[in-house]
Amino acid sequence: MYTYFFILAALLYAVCAFLPARLGAAISAGTAVAWLLHGAALWADMIAPGSLRIGFAIMLSATLWISVAAYWLENRNFSLDGLRVLVLPSAAVAVMLPILFPGSVVPLQGKSALFPWHVAISILAYSTFTIAAFHAVLMALLESRLHIRPGVKRNSWLGTAIDRLPALLTMERLLFRLIAFGFALLTLTVLSGVVFSEQLFGIPFKWDHKTVFTMLSWVLFGLLLVGRAWRGWRGKTALRFTLTGFVTLLLAYVGSRFVLEVVLHRGLA
Repeated sequence: MYTYFFILAALLYAVCAFLPARLGAAISAGTAVAWLLHGAALWADMIAPGSLRIGFAIMLSATLWISVAAYWLENRNFSLDGLRVLVLPSAAVAVMLPILFPGSVVPLQGKSALFPWHVAISILAYSTFTIAAFHAVLMALLESRLHIRPGVKRNSWLGTAIDRLPALLTMERLLFRLIAFGFALLTLTVLSGVVFSEQLFGIPFKWDHKTVFTMLSWVLFGLLLVGRAWRGWRGKTALRFTLTGFVTLLLAYVGSRFVLEVVLHRGLA
């Protein structure tokens, strides 16, 4: 049954992504319904008595599920139609991935009660930085849009959506708010992984590729926040740090799990 929920959610996301902006109420309602279907399907797929299903596809799907919620809530306070045309198509793709790549079932017996919390905080951190990356892309497009010469045709679908975005400074404030929140969540993820490694995963803490990429991403976002506070970093510097940190974080779990599950055909280690 949850497979049909995934498919229906993907169709609704896709429809809402391409509806005209003037149908704001229909877009909001459709997105909310798709989000509820997506969440119900994820819960049925991930949660089972005494076990948890984990994999790169489920992580991506859960990340976009929370990102859609962040977009929907932000759009009620700011006009972020440009964010819709990035988030919803991405969610339409991500929601289908668990059907194709189901991941591995992890028994919870013998694991610490902290393990599900560690997974939940990790997903929240991924989601926050995902929406921050979307913001960074929109800011780059908005900045380039401002440099288009008068008289040049600007009536593209994406261009029209970008023209309805808030001012660049407002977008920048939102970006750094997201990064600060995501950094706090990522710090909790790193600390729980380091301090409770043996309890969470049954193995002592070790420096593997996932740990290295996670720590590198944490350092990049930390440097960005420090640079913002002390040196006033903004503009292209902030966008480069945001996108580099996001890609690094994506490689930390999703990239490594994709290689293990799809390329090497190995289950959860």
